[in-house]
Amino acid sequence: MRTTSRLIVATLIAGSLAMSGCAMNSSSPDVFTASQAQREQTVRMATVESVRGVRISSNEGQPSGLGAVGGAALGALAGSAIGGGRGSIATGIVGGIGGAVAGNAVENRVAMRDGIEITVRLDNGDLRAITQTSTGEIFRAGDRVRLLSSGGVTRVTH
Repeated sequence: MRTTSRLIVATLIAGSLAMSGCAMNSSSPDVFTASQAQREQTVRMATVESVRGVRISSNEGQPSGLGAVGGAALGALAGSAIGGGRGSIATGIVGGIGGAVAGNAVENRVAMRDGIEITVRLDNGDLRAITQTSTGEIFRAGDRVRLLSSGGVTRVTH
């Protein structure tokens, strides 16, 4: 029964961590929130000056702690299964610490996604740089693009 309980706890923790990774905000030019739909946007035309790849952190560089807590719990469960008596307590502690470090690293890695920074020259001569998630849409220097702006959010599209 004890092994079954550990398995259930480990499965619940792993499932909640997996679900938390799916709940990330999107900076894609193709994804609109419900509050952004059917809202007027300002459209400006521009010419692409340069494009560079960047990494975007959906957790603002601040992990939620779920990765560390989940990793610690899984590590402690795995560690306590090794040895017996006081040995299982010590290995549980070491496993918990190692799991916390690993879980935090996994959470930070899951929160990162590929993006692009597009520098454009507006028709009035002003330069602007917009960073957004990579969607497969290709931008090259010299391309004519549209800047769609509303509520402080600007997207670049063809």
